[in-house]
Amino acid sequence: MKQIDVCLTPDLLHLHNVENTIVVVADVFRATSCMVTAFAYGVNSIIPVATIEECRMWQERGYLAAAERNAKKVDGFELDNSPFTYMDERIRGANVAMTTTNGTLAITKSRSAVKVLVGSFLNLDAIVRYLKTDGYDVMVLCAGWKGRVNLEDTLFAGALVDRLKDTYAMAEDSAIMAWRLYCQGKDNLPSYLSNSSHIGRLQRLGIQKDITYCLQHDLYDVVPVLRGNALVSMQV
Repeated sequence: MKQIDVCLTPDLLHLHNVENTIVVVADVFRATSCMVTAFAYGVNSIIPVATIEECRMWQERGYLAAAERNAKKVDGFELDNSPFTYMDERIRGANVAMTTTNGTLAITKSRSAVKVLVGSFLNLDAIVRYLKTDGYDVMVLCAGWKGRVNLEDTLFAGALVDRLKDTYAMAEDSAIMAWRLYCQGKDNLPSYLSNSSHIGRLQRLGIQKDITYCLQHDLYDVVPVLRGNALVSMQV
């Protein structure tokens, strides 16, 4: 039976062997939710990079550029880290370079996997349908916050485990833990997350609408996948 595992933060990734595994990266608030939204609204590709300097280099080559640090837009870049920014006509057909505090770093650290997919609650069902057709083990890599565990990404991991538990065995305790947390909170995720650290950061910035949006399930039938150095969309 195929296995599903959960890595709760990229700082623990060195403990996992991902060479024969599909990695699903989740940064619910907000990088991977932005990416999924961007592809749903017609972006051509997204290059995830770890540093602001790399992002500026792509910007100088003519790419639209998005840079976020500590949940705020970095000066000098066109796009921020709100999914509503990617509902703009200017991103249709565009190539975007993106760097964020946690999500893009998690993607760049996963390159040795068989495939790297971008997951969020927004495309949860699409991810599930794709994985059920594939023969590899799966690991959910939670982007976390600066190396620490966060609740929202762990809940996404639990949601994916919940939907795949009949076809994938839970590999380690982290998968069981994420699944149990999701089962506790799934009926009202906003309430369950209300005291979480990143919710507090985002609320201090006055962006409650982003929180509500990112916790919606199954809005889009897109699966971003890393091809070379760029994310592109697979339709499922």
